Amino acid sequence: MPAIVKDSPIEIAIVGGGIIGLCLAAGLIKQDVKVKVYEQAKSFREIGAGMAFTANAIRCMGLMNPDIVSALRSGGSVATSLDKDDPNDYLRWIDGYNKRRKEDPSYQPVLYKIDAGYKGFEGTRRDQFLEALVKVIPHEIVELKKRLDTIEEKGSDGRVQLNFTDGTTAVTDAVIGCDGIKSRVRELMFGSGNPASYPHYTHKVAYRALVPMEKAIQALGEYKARNQHNHVGPNAHLIHYPVANQTMINATAFISDPNEWPDDKVTVMPGLRKDLEESFADWNPCLTALIQHFPEKLEKWAVYDTWDFPAPFYNKGTICLAGDAAHASSPHHGAGACCGIEDALCLVTLINQVKTSLKEGATKKDALSSAFEVYNGIRRTRSQWLVNSSRRVCDLYHQPEWGHEEKWIKAETCFEEIKDRSLKIWHFDYNTMIKETVEEYAKKQPLKVVATNGKTNGTARVDVPMATIVPIVAN
Repeated sequence: MPAIVKDSPIEIAIVGGGIIGLCLAAGLIKQDVKVKVYEQAKSFREIGAGMAFTANAIRCMGLMNPDIVSALRSGGSVATSLDKDDPNDYLRWIDGYNKRRKEDPSYQPVLYKIDAGYKGFEGTRRDQFLEALVKVIPHEIVELKKRLDTIEEKGSDGRVQLNFTDGTTAVTDAVIGCDGIKSRVRELMFGSGNPASYPHYTHKVAYRALVPMEKAIQALGEYKARNQHNHVGPNAHLIHYPVANQTMINATAFISDPNEWPDDKVTVMPGLRKDLEESFADWNPCLTALIQHFPEKLEKWAVYDTWDFPAPFYNKGTICLAGDAAHASSPHHGAGACCGIEDALCLVTLINQVKTSLKEGATKKDALSSAFEVYNGIRRTRSQWLVNSSRRVCDLYHQPEWGHEEKWIKAETCFEEIKDRSLKIWHFDYNTMIKETVEEYAKKQPLKVVATNGKTNGTARVDVPMATIVPIVAN
């Protein structure tokens, strides 16, 4: 009598317990995959600054695990526009620099707006979302204070061993690096000294603040404070939108910097409000008034990305990269995390296909390697385009022409380009991504002999059925 072989579950190690790492973990848990998350910090912590997700990204969250969407909304997410006469969300660009009416210096004309549809964006505080997301994940799958040192193949079965700086180890079937812009997994994949292993300075600095809504209304007026606006001008811009159930606005000022950043390992330095006051001194009074409500002591963030030296691939055997670890972007499209959510959905789809392949006799090493190869082919071009596009739109926001009245018309011609780029992000066809992911993975499965009535009928590729994805409830 043949021995009964008990199926062993797929084991996935996720390095990094940020938003993308935890969303991916939640998606894999929903597919009954054995997951372990290793986070180097001693506790889950995100800065209290705001972030926003597109409606498309939120649908992708729901396809992975509806509990992710529940966590987002329980964390105080709100639409980034609040107009009683129009339920849709918009991106709005206004003149942040000039005083176009002598009799009303605070007047700011709307230069352009793009309709993102009903609940086109939802803004939230990063720390509140992460706090809610942690509750979705069983506590026993997370290990804190685990700083990755090296990864090595362990044994002939293709399993890999993670070695941590505290001397401990863990063995798993595959590793997904979600460890952010300074990814150790990326450095191990490409090697120390390879410029693709590290992010590089974009020559922009950012100052972030959460401003109470009543103070924002004093500076901007009710409508501008309660709705997303991007104030553009020469060599700088300031964007804000409501968060925390409309009790605060998240405001971020970006300033062009022609100099080199002094230390690539220290990308956040102490800053002062007076630095911003000097940079925006000649701008519209609404902006200078808003900056007065920033804390006196701020953090000055160097904006880094992977545009100069993009990763040549996102996979190496049973190791792959996702989110900022793969394609860290500057924040000017507000879509870096959304792109990471797309990565996670692609990976959840693929791991579900791997489970089917294992039932057909494939080895974990071969099936997972094939899955990550497909992931690289599906995700790399789009995600690296986003890194490029984010740099491009910031250059358009910072045009020196905004400061010269005779060149205003020339400067405003940028918005058709910005619209095209924005729509490519918002209207991403994730259903087609899922379909192509399943099809490309099926192509990599071995040909099998097909028999009919006991006779060999030639070879055919066995198609793997599409992953069962839980649909999100429309709202």
